[in-house]
Amino acid sequence: MRCWHSACSSGIEAREKNRCLADIWIRNLPNYLGLDGFRHGWVVAWIDDRGDHGFDYSPGLARLLAMPHARAMIDMPIGLKPSGYRACDLRARELVGPAVFLGARRDLWTFTDIAAANRHYWEHEGRGRGVSAQLWNIRDKIRDVDEIMTPARQVTIGEAHPELIFWNLAGQVRLDSKTTARGRERRIGLLVNRGFTKLPKWLTQRHGTRIGRDDLIDACACAAAARDSTQRVGGDAVDPRGLRMEINY
Repeated sequence: MRCWHSACSSGIEAREKNRCLADIWIRNLPNYLGLDGFRHGWVVAWIDDRGDHGFDYSPGLARLLAMPHARAMIDMPIGLKPSGYRACDLRARELVGPAVFLGARRDLWTFTDIAAANRHYWEHEGRGRGVSAQLWNIRDKIRDVDEIMTPARQVTIGEAHPELIFWNLAGQVRLDSKTTARGRERRIGLLVNRGFTKLPKWLTQRHGTRIGRDDLIDACACAAAARDSTQRVGGDAVDPRGLRMEINY
């Protein structure tokens, strides 16, 4: 696991990076964490009340959530229905469109492939009530989160969605797609204005980590929400394990 602290440069040795991470852990300032999954693991961005900020990554989620924090937000469903679509996802999709994936269920990872999953859901819930390829591809990450979450942990670890966060930061206006240069630069600019002034440099330092550009940007958005969010969609319903089904922004 490696750490990029705001005071670190891309050329320092691994031992200096490890010392930098230790500094984060022992400073005892409130950290606000934002987490997102990527193909090879998890990325976390953090910011504290002094404005120091950095990012880190790890193959596993538990080590990143062990970093002391006042609040964390993760771009992954928390609270899963046994069937059907979550009300918070439906409402979020009304606000920001198809970037919100529908159909997260706790049995999703029991199917051998997406075709089998959709045959089951169409048969039991109606045609068109299946899952998208995008949701299917993050099913293992959904399970990672589900396995560590409890109602007690949900007091400080919440679900967020980057597109809802950007929509809110932009004055409740939908932005151009993040796949366009204009949409990407707008998102980076909003985060720089929220204190992530190192983000443009980080996007050049991430090479070799296999962290996707959008994953790092989204982790920063979630960290900003962990620090600043007071709004949510959903929250009235709980799943069979007592987890609130809500999306913070």
